[in-house]
Amino acid sequence: RSRMRKQQHLEELMGQVTKLKSENAEISQRIDAATQLYVAVESENNVLRAQLMELTDRLRSLNSLLHIVEEVSGLAMDIPEIPDILLEPWQLPCPVQPLPNAF
Repeated sequence: RSRMRKQQHLEELMGQVTKLKSENAEISQRIDAATQLYVAVESENNVLRAQLMELTDRLRSLNSLLHIVEEVSGLAMDIPEIPDILLEPWQLPCPVQPLPNAF
C-alpha cells in the first residue's frame, strides 16, 4: 500500500510539474508578445516626439516671422503663443504604481 501511495503521489507531482511547465511557457509567450508591443509603441512614441520637436521649432520660426511682419507693417496680428503643454513631456494623471515582482 505504501508503495502504491508513493507511486500515486509521484504521478500527481509529475502531472503538476507538466501543468506548471505548460503554464510557464504560456506566460513566457505572453510576456514576449507584450514586450514586442511595448518596443513597437516606444519606437512610435520616439518618432512622434521627434516630429513634435520639429513642428514646435517650425511653429516658433513662423511666429518669429509673423512678429517681424507685424513690426515692419505696423499691422496688429493675432499671433498664437505655443501652448506650454506642447513643450512639456506628457504626464500621467496619476503616479505609476510599480508592479510587484511575481517571479
